[in-house]
Amino acid sequence: MTDAETADLLPAEADSVPYAVGCFLGAILLFAAMDTLIKFLTADYPVPQLMFVRSLVALLLVGGYTLWRGGGIAAMRTQRPWGHVWRAFAGLISMGCFFYAFRELPLADVYVLSFAGPLFITALSAPLLGEPVGWRRWAAVVVGFGGVVVMAQPSAGAPLVPVLVGLCAALFYALAALAVRGLSRTETSASIVLYLLLTTTVVSGALAVPVWTAPTVFALGLMALVGAIGAGAQVLLTQAFRRAPPAAVAPFEYTGMVWASLFGWLVFGDLPTVPVIAGAMVIIGSGLYILHRETVVARRRLGA
Repeated sequence: MTDAETADLLPAEADSVPYAVGCFLGAILLFAAMDTLIKFLTADYPVPQLMFVRSLVALLLVGGYTLWRGGGIAAMRTQRPWGHVWRAFAGLISMGCFFYAFRELPLADVYVLSFAGPLFITALSAPLLGEPVGWRRWAAVVVGFGGVVVMAQPSAGAPLVPVLVGLCAALFYALAALAVRGLSRTETSASIVLYLLLTTTVVSGALAVPVWTAPTVFALGLMALVGAIGAGAQVLLTQAFRRAPPAAVAPFEYTGMVWASLFGWLVFGDLPTVPVIAGAMVIIGSGLYILHRETVVARRRLGA
């Protein structure tokens, strides 16, 4: 067993696709619940403050669990410290942009924008990682970004700044994901997660000091809940990708659109507009096609 396997955040269970899919669906539901709380809190509290509390609680929970399982300092050893720094700051920028977008846009709209993340990953994997991307996947990327244009309605006076910030969040999410792909070759799962949380806690804490707003007991409890839910979702996500190939679980990411629409309607009275739904269908279709093509290419490589 490798160091990365021993450092995973949940104990081993039966290897099966249904188990992995269940973990992944649970993670998507928890992320949607967390994002709903974030949107609710951004009405009264600054984004850096929410980022700090969320990161701090997640750091305490994940770090405490890692120590409890016996990983300790050994799990934090790294051969690529600057790789962790780059990944952490990409994740920090992505988180901040998403928090801002949640404040300014309906939940479902932000989720549609987040689905551009896989498109960015495909587009950037060639120049950053040297991975070949065929013309079919490039075509799917172009069509997918066309779906973003449909959703944004630039000719109808839609709030373009929040949309652009949401796209920026998806871009830096993709950069962080590509960094993780490289780090996972030499680093433990625990170190990748903990260095991210440590960096986001320190940086967001420094940014939160000048804008800190004293929270009520209820709001502080919700902020702590955001961190706890985020930590739980991350653990489930890690477990899902441990137990099944990404191609088996990734398509279920789009169930987040269902939860975002439901929570947005129940909590904020928001319903997705026709352009948002149309754009979502185009982006989801492009993402699924890219996933299909990557699966086909991977099978050909294995058969070669």
